[in-house]
Amino acid sequence: MKLPGGYLADFVSLFFPQLCPACNASLVAGEHIICSDCRYNLPFTNFHTQPDNIVAQQFYGKLKVEAAYALYFFNKGGNVQNLMHHFKYSGMKQIGNLAGNIAGTQLKENPIFNAVDYIIPVPLHKKRLKERGYNQSACFADGLADKLTANVELDNLIRKVATATQTHKSRFARFENMQEVFAVAKPEILEGKHVLLVDDVVTTGSTLEACGIELLKVPGLKLSIATIAYAV
Repeated sequence: MKLPGGYLADFVSLFFPQLCPACNASLVAGEHIICSDCRYNLPFTNFHTQPDNIVAQQFYGKLKVEAAYALYFFNKGGNVQNLMHHFKYSGMKQIGNLAGNIAGTQLKENPIFNAVDYIIPVPLHKKRLKERGYNQSACFADGLADKLTANVELDNLIRKVATATQTHKSRFARFENMQEVFAVAKPEILEGKHVLLVDDVVTTGSTLEACGIELLKVPGLKLSIATIAYAV
């Protein structure tokens, strides 16, 4: 006897429950990717309403940025860290799309972000991309593009060098590690355009800064920045 689709799903979930990657609670009917509690109660920054926010301040005197933003606060040991770990290392790239949708809904309310022409993810080196199977920043970019009137521009900003991990490095060491790593392949496409540069987590901002330096060499380009999380 065949069970109807809904009953079959309930039966399977009884023995193999889907878990929220942020809090590890079992997902119930109607919940998708993360549980309802996390969807509404993760630590939102609301930086889309704060032009002079912490992320923007990180780039003062370093990059000419129109606006900067992060969706969540990232606290060590917190639910956002759990979420990002599953996103980057457990193959759950759908987390990036969901975060992009949520962030894009917020950013549509901000006229600066809503005027973006292209969304460019921080690129992975081809070796790292092959190992992971996807660029987590590109997943976030795709989710943003669903909500903003902007196209994702892949393969224009390129990573020329496979750098060592940035974990445990000082801010200066991180910046040194990123020097001459990135390049713009087709600057003519970006001339006079407003580009939204996106990444998963911003800590010191060194990677975004290195990317931004290269992008701002393009004549007339305006730059904004968005990430899923800001590491407190």
